[in-house]
Amino acid sequence: MSRANVSPVARALREGDNAPDFALPSSTGESVKLSSLRGKQVVLYFYPRDDTPGCTVEACSFRDNMPKFDRIDAVVLGVSKDSLDSHARFINKYSLNFTLLSDRDGVAHKLYDTWKQKVLYGKKYMGTERSTFIIDADGKIKKIFRKVNPQGHEADVLAALNA
Repeated sequence: MSRANVSPVARALREGDNAPDFALPSSTGESVKLSSLRGKQVVLYFYPRDDTPGCTVEACSFRDNMPKFDRIDAVVLGVSKDSLDSHARFINKYSLNFTLLSDRDGVAHKLYDTWKQKVLYGKKYMGTERSTFIIDADGKIKKIFRKVNPQGHEADVLAALNA
């Protein structure tokens, strides 16, 4: 279901580029195609894993500020490689009020170059680089945040949306 007509990213994405399109299964039970959201600003944030400390802080800060996002007609989409069942538990546990997308095959991660080699205690492994992409109403990347610190990130996102 997460398949899309996509090609590998030839170069790093930059602000002003067209946002790569994809379709992924969502926590709402429907597939979400990014291009179907044209006309709205989109906050596309990639996070490592449901119900982990940093990811919970980030998700709850988006949840708590949804009225501000709603006022400017911005859609928040969280993307991880977790299953839809995991997303459902995460949403229910923290009363999340936005959509989570399941990228089990890593399609969107590849398009947005968020699947990276990481190092923890000297061990190398592959994982999600916490990243956020602000996509404008025309489908262009307005702002890119890489290696995000989840604490207070929503304020930076709101500032970018309002810029």
